[in-house]
Amino acid sequence: MNTQALGIDIGGSGIKAAVVNTTTGSLVSERIRIQTPPGAYPEDVRQALAGLLEQLQWSGPLGIAFPAVIEKGIVRTAANIDRSWTGLDVRQFLQIEGRGPVQAVLNDADAAGLALMRHVPEARSCSGTVLVITVGTGLGTALFCGGRLVPNLELGHIEVHGTEAEAWASDAARRREDLSWEKWARRLSSVIETLENLLWPELIILGGGVSKKIGKFAEFLSTRALLIPSPLQNNAGIIGAAEAALTPP
Repeated sequence: MNTQALGIDIGGSGIKAAVVNTTTGSLVSERIRIQTPPGAYPEDVRQALAGLLEQLQWSGPLGIAFPAVIEKGIVRTAANIDRSWTGLDVRQFLQIEGRGPVQAVLNDADAAGLALMRHVPEARSCSGTVLVITVGTGLGTALFCGGRLVPNLELGHIEVHGTEAEAWASDAARRREDLSWEKWARRLSSVIETLENLLWPELIILGGGVSKKIGKFAEFLSTRALLIPSPLQNNAGIIGAAEAALTPP
């Protein structure tokens, strides 16, 4: 039985990929990261993906985490990518001739959440609601109730203090406005408080690029539920995408 697949995580600023042992959730190849082409136009991203697959010399199954609502393979939203993606059959479009079959394309936060639910003990043992928040260029969310995914939640686009949460509290916003870790963490806490009042999670897992910097701002976060940083850090999307290639959610 094949337990290896390539996971690709397409983000607003970077495209990351690695071969994953889907049983253990560990990377079994070098993790490669390239810049997302400026504007993230469909054909440019497709060409970048082709170059990545050529570099990896991969021809086996692969899964892709993608920064949009994905409904039956169709892109329905476009936040940190060009609007021309909307309506595309992304699984078919990103199939590169001569390379492995694209077995799954799913929302990037959902992919990260699926990996965390499978490989983090606190998440596996939680019988209630688990909220995954991924913070990087964007602000993604994934929700699990009794272990089951509620897909395409995209709650990073709700309004908090009169502004879209993602535009106000993502790591991109912190860097763009040159915010201190404390001031930015207060913003993120406000977003989390809003989500907690809507969803009442028992556990919150903070993932994305900022999870590896948790020591810089953890003391400034305030949550009602238990909050833990992602032990998979920024690899969760890669791992979840690879696992979806072999076992679609």
